[in-house]
Amino acid sequence: MSSGPPRVELLEPDFYVDGARDAYAWMRRYSPVHFDERSGCWGIATYEGVRDAERDAVVFSSAGGTQPESGPLPWMIDMDAPAHRKRRRLVSGAFTPARVRATAASIRATCDELIDAFAERGECDLRHDLAAPLPLIVICDMLGVPPADRDAMLRWSDAMLGALNGGPDALERAAASFGEYAEYAQAMIADRRADPTDDLVSVLVHGEIEGDRLRDDEIMFEALLLLIGGDETTRNVTCGGVEVLLVHPDQWQRLADDRSMLGSAVEEALRWVSPIKTMKRTVTRDVEFGGRQLREGDRALLLYESANFDEAQFDDPDRFDIARAPNDHLAFGFGAHFCLGAHLARLELVTVFERILARLPALEFASDGPMPRSMTGISEMPVRFSPTRPRSAAGS
Repeated sequence: MSSGPPRVELLEPDFYVDGARDAYAWMRRYSPVHFDERSGCWGIATYEGVRDAERDAVVFSSAGGTQPESGPLPWMIDMDAPAHRKRRRLVSGAFTPARVRATAASIRATCDELIDAFAERGECDLRHDLAAPLPLIVICDMLGVPPADRDAMLRWSDAMLGALNGGPDALERAAASFGEYAEYAQAMIADRRADPTDDLVSVLVHGEIEGDRLRDDEIMFEALLLLIGGDETTRNVTCGGVEVLLVHPDQWQRLADDRSMLGSAVEEALRWVSPIKTMKRTVTRDVEFGGRQLREGDRALLLYESANFDEAQFDDPDRFDIARAPNDHLAFGFGAHFCLGAHLARLELVTVFERILARLPALEFASDGPMPRSMTGISEMPVRFSPTRPRSAAGS
């Protein structure tokens, strides 16, 4: 007999780590637009509800900020049209399918270089040695960050994302890292203004949309958004995808036997991991939505992970199936704010899974028990495998 509804605490980072999926299932069935008394936020739990809210940016505005406990920042995800559309146009040319495909060889070479560093050991921390550095290197190269500065970028990015996990020192570390990043970015902006190159920072510095140019603080935040966004999805889905494949060895073997399934396997990993758990929207007028009365100024959280496990949209959603089709997940959002780097993230994920299969034979967990994790994903992932010889980046 049920003891009542599960715990729903939409502003508690631990909620998204421990038990959220049971709470999501309860919300979808009994309270699809759910008011969390503790936080004063609405949670939109169904696939249809999240999609409908994303479609209606007039009522569900991003301009109040997309993080539930902070106001807007001067970057494109915290904007509505027309400002969002203009800002997005400025950088979208760097992420077209054709431009992304042109990076395939360098992404593969980067994977191999990273694996070469630990292949002979027969063990590694998959997060720290491969999943985290790969997307960081790719986006840093696109931004024009020199290789010597990548470690600092990763440190700053991790600290700023760590603020989402809470903790007594997290905000202080995030603020200190932002200060260091801002100083670095300002120097880089000044350099590109004097001596433009073909990188994304130069595009932001010299680009013009409808006669407008970005201020230095706007350039700094857009570059930060590209850095964090370019890093987080690939890192978390690499770790979470490998984890769920190892937990389902039949699916791992199926993928190993048929590499043509890499694309669909990545889509299922994206659905399963749902690396972006939630985004905030601010209600701009009184409205009835999903049978509930929302008021002007209310905060509504789009629960993407819940949407990706909605029984009304996905057949047997709690089954991990690398052949799932259709698989119209919302891991990259929906509508005007659909992730600008989705093509790049997909290419990185297909490549890293292919190289793991090719170069880390007999892969298994190197520790018992669940992986340590937070709201922002798996924090450590020790694995072991049969040692292999390093190969050149141009090797097969």
